Amino acid sequence: MALLEVRNLTKSFGGLVAVNDVSFQLNEGEILGMIGPNGAGKTTVFNLITGIFPPDKGEIRFNGRSLIGLRPHQITELGIARTFQTIRLFPNLTVMENVMAGLHCRTKAGLWASILQTKAQKEEEKFIREKALEYIHFMGLGGLEFELAKNLPYGLQKRLEIARALATNPRLLMLDEPAAGLNEQETSELMELIAKLRDKGITIFLIEHDMKVVMGISERIIVLDNGYKIAEGTPEEIQRNPRVIEAYLGKEE
Repeated sequence: MALLEVRNLTKSFGGLVAVNDVSFQLNEGEILGMIGPNGAGKTTVFNLITGIFPPDKGEIRFNGRSLIGLRPHQITELGIARTFQTIRLFPNLTVMENVMAGLHCRTKAGLWASILQTKAQKEEEKFIREKALEYIHFMGLGGLEFELAKNLPYGLQKRLEIARALATNPRLLMLDEPAAGLNEQETSELMELIAKLRDKGITIFLIEHDMKVVMGISERIIVLDNGYKIAEGTPEEIQRNPRVIEAYLGKEE
């Protein structure tokens, strides 16, 4: 069953067509990779799906519902979470506070409940802390709950960003270059974590330049070049596809 359906998606910035008539679907429980040369339009596709930019044309449906016109926080509430190519943590908040911030979209207590410290508000805060700890430990950050995010090594900051995204309780997790800047061991551990997330029932959609990662964990791969979708298939099919080889390596004169 298709969890995410993208049809004829198009987006221009001035005279530049960043995404041109792109269509694909993502099935529930699947790991889908998206690759392409720099400037191919991959992150723009992510930004269109998550409501950061409105598309010029096309349709985006999640679990049967159109996402067109929805704001990013509304899309998050529907069950889509993402990370970014450049880390966007709250640097002066602790690990715990960053993950708790991700749970905000699942809370109900308002201003007055917080001021009056009602029983319901206290129970909700206890729940938030317990869930935040669960995601912190799952991502291998146990013992660092009270460390400021800015003091973490880069690889652990990447994990923290994923933990914060998981705290929104997503059905679809979108990862924009999660392995960028990681060493070989960190990359291997990340691949194991992504597989575990899928085993927990979370559908994964990732952009990645590290071919070892994307070929090693994706069940299907989409390839973009200059805003167009030029190929789609299994990792084996993509590696043999002449148009993909040409996009990455060029062709002989």
